[in-house]
Amino acid sequence: MAHDHEQTHEGHPAHDHAHMDFAKMLPYLEQEAELSSPLYASVAAWLGELQPEPEMVVDAGSGPGVVSCLLAGTFPQARVVAVDAVEPLLERARERADGLGVADRFSTLRTELDDGLDDLEYPADLLWASRSLHHVGDQRAALAGFARALAPGGVLALLEGGLPARYFPRDIGIGRPGLQSRIDAIQEEWFARMRAELPGAVTETEDWPALMNAVGLRHTATRTFLLDLPAPLTDDARAFVVAVLTHRREGLGEHLDADDLATLDRLLDPDDKASVHHRPDAFLLTAHTVYVAVKPE
Repeated sequence: MAHDHEQTHEGHPAHDHAHMDFAKMLPYLEQEAELSSPLYASVAAWLGELQPEPEMVVDAGSGPGVVSCLLAGTFPQARVVAVDAVEPLLERARERADGLGVADRFSTLRTELDDGLDDLEYPADLLWASRSLHHVGDQRAALAGFARALAPGGVLALLEGGLPARYFPRDIGIGRPGLQSRIDAIQEEWFARMRAELPGAVTETEDWPALMNAVGLRHTATRTFLLDLPAPLTDDARAFVVAVLTHRREGLGEHLDADDLATLDRLLDPDDKASVHHRPDAFLLTAHTVYVAVKPE
């Protein structure tokens, strides 16, 4: 379960979940998480106010470890465990930790989140799960596993939902206005299919505070964080928008009408002055919501 950025819902390539090659997506996952570091830093600072000195921090669904390492920097006294099912991503997380000088208190655990976190050596004082839970068929059961993994007084921070990313003004001067909204609608249909096809899939009202309370935790806070990279974009941000739209073209293109497909192709054509590669008005704006719950002491 790899997802410093879930982009299966908001930007990962939209392929059948069973065929998602998260290891192959490593550069993309890393690129997105690094670009979103200002947002994650704000989240981490807030979590530091809620849980000032955790000894054990767990990143459940860590991907390549960008946020795991950021948490290691935020909590210099903590041991950090990056948990993921994909070994190449965990390998990259260990390399990153080593490069940042935190390897002495950084470790990884390879497991599927729907198997629970019972293999953790110690209970977590802070458990971070960013857009990983929705890759588990039975989200309530996985949340119950998160609850078991927490120490009494421990904090669960769950990043799920928010707002779809926006990259352009409504009218971009080519094609029919509102392209991104139409792509979003197709993406929502794909996401619903992806969820339905997961092993052991259970339909659940995604009222995260209610679900947290249902598994014995106490929901204490919800806060939404903005990632606001205005135009003109940096080269890195522009490259990321190209990557997202390329994935959308590959995964959802067959569901777009001919006009929208032609517009998307122009947006991705480096030789077209109207493309993302050259547009002065491209930006990156999105919002991610974090739900926090505490395990009663």
